Amino acid sequence: MDKVGKTQSLRDPFRELYNTFKGKEKFGGFYVGMRQTAVLLDLDLIKLVMIKDFQNFANRGNYYNEQDDPLMAHLFNLDGQKWRNMRTKLTPTFTSLKMHHMYPTIVEIGDRFINLMNEEMLKARAVSNNGEAAVEVKDLLARFTTDVIGSCAFGLDCNSLKDPNAEFRSVSRRMLAQRRHGPIAMSFMGTYPNLARKLHMKFLPDYAAEFYLRVIKESIDHRDKNNIERGDFLNLVMEMREAVDGMTFNQIAAQCFVFLLAGFETSSSTMGFALYELALNQDVQEKARQEVKEILAKHGEFTYEAMKELKYLQQVLYETMRKWPILPILTRLTEKDYPVPGTNSQVFEAGTQLIIPADAIHHDPEIYPDPEKFDPERFSHDAVEKRHAMTWLPFGSGPRNCIGSRFGEMQSIVGLALLLKKFKFLPAKETPIPLQLNKKSFLLTSDSGIVLDVQSI
Repeated sequence: MDKVGKTQSLRDPFRELYNTFKGKEKFGGFYVGMRQTAVLLDLDLIKLVMIKDFQNFANRGNYYNEQDDPLMAHLFNLDGQKWRNMRTKLTPTFTSLKMHHMYPTIVEIGDRFINLMNEEMLKARAVSNNGEAAVEVKDLLARFTTDVIGSCAFGLDCNSLKDPNAEFRSVSRRMLAQRRHGPIAMSFMGTYPNLARKLHMKFLPDYAAEFYLRVIKESIDHRDKNNIERGDFLNLVMEMREAVDGMTFNQIAAQCFVFLLAGFETSSSTMGFALYELALNQDVQEKARQEVKEILAKHGEFTYEAMKELKYLQQVLYETMRKWPILPILTRLTEKDYPVPGTNSQVFEAGTQLIIPADAIHHDPEIYPDPEKFDPERFSHDAVEKRHAMTWLPFGSGPRNCIGSRFGEMQSIVGLALLLKKFKFLPAKETPIPLQLNKKSFLLTSDSGIVLDVQSI
């Protein structure tokens, strides 16, 4: 683990451990500071932890300080009864009907995104000396997801598609690139959370917390004052203020903030990885494009129903998330001593952190033959039915899976479909092959931009 952030990304040591001990042991272990940590290597054990025996592993054990750092008291971090209460409140906001209401906003912003991609393609071609239109797509995708989430979760027209230095975009980018604390302080907060709270230790930089709290308050005040109602996430959580156990402003703000964290970097990186793979696999790209054209011709416009029929493009997205899972590991915390089934009296003691090595499972050749090959046919209905339920975990699994998975999938499919309809993507001279990963990021993300040759159709 001492190489992570230097010569290895977070996924690497867990791949090594998984490949060394899988099939020999149900789990392996080590210490992180003073905390016992077990890496789960057996799919049936993972299913027990995430689903059947979930009540003993419902918590993640992430550090947050609700009093001094209220935006971090969001659904992903909350544990115990606070998590259960918040999950119950938020679940109705992510139903198919609610997604249907947010869909037109995503398509509208998607159309603006396509105009921007066309402008960037023309600029690149104008200065090209080899016929390529080399465009850095990663930042453009991040601007698209910023505007979608800014609109749906914050009620803002972020304008980052027009202005890459717009305040919402620049604050979000700075916050994700710069941590408040170094690894020693982060480890201290995770190992001694109660002491860290007494010391008023925060996770978020002050400028970011002040900015998001301000813009959320201004959006809520504006809607209240002018009786504005929209079918977006902010409106849905605002309605919860009136319930008997209604949400406070800080609770609303925290859930809007996690919408940003969960949807901004994850969706834009996944779409970037997808375009990279499509550029390297022209047959897959052409098959996905033909599906988009046929479905749009059938429906006449890009409706919600049309989006739901893009089955092959969904397979492309799922295969991207298999090969490039943004969260390479998942974590759970053991609440009570747990005798590990199928072992000689081995026990996960209370307080033991469990790690599920999702990336390593996704690259297991016994599960996915030739795992480095990009093959959307792995996610045909028949292929999925033959595999263990714990072999694909980009959204986690069980009661604590990603509550916003439908939104993230919808946002990504809309963006990719609109792009494939208008453009062809090819490797450019500057395209890194193989793609290099950022070794300092907890999330799986490329080390630099993703440059592709973009051609109009």
